[in-house]
Amino acid sequence: MYGYIKGVVKKVYPSHVIVENNGIGYLIISPNPYEYKLDDEAIFYTYLHVREDVFSLYGFKSEKILNLFLKLISVSGIGPKSALGIVAFDDTDRIVQAIELGDVKYLTKFPGVGTKSAQQIILDLKGKLIDDEVEIKLISDAGKDVEAALVSLGYNKADIKRVMKHINVDQSADQALKEALAYLLK
Repeated sequence: MYGYIKGVVKKVYPSHVIVENNGIGYLIISPNPYEYKLDDEAIFYTYLHVREDVFSLYGFKSEKILNLFLKLISVSGIGPKSALGIVAFDDTDRIVQAIELGDVKYLTKFPGVGTKSAQQIILDLKGKLIDDEVEIKLISDAGKDVEAALVSLGYNKADIKRVMKHINVDQSADQALKEALAYLLK
């Protein structure tokens, strides 16, 4: 409904801010409200969450954070409150890295995210958070070695990206390369 709201921050609370735009004060739930200063102009990329009894407007500093939030709430068992808790406590690149590497332990550090929820996030979002322009940089040193070896063997970026999603890069580079070649040659 609203793509973004640009206005002056009039009040800051622990869970939200009030932003004035053309004489209207919007209550915007923010992951980190204290990063905004009173009477400063700010832009909030927004998501309107509608339930039968309440309308909640969520706002984020960037579209990147908003997009991660939207992906997270698409996961079964993850609501806006849990997703907000995830994006509030860390940078989006680290969260994406944890999902891509299947790091359940890291994801369970967020409030409201248990082992089952973390596994569901990984299951639903792994491979869906990295867009085509982003190189595969969220991998271990062994993964980087495998990627370099595959490039030197003449494989294209699409094949390398596809295979990197299916191999275990938390092993030795030799083992990971064998696994990657076996996957590519089947």
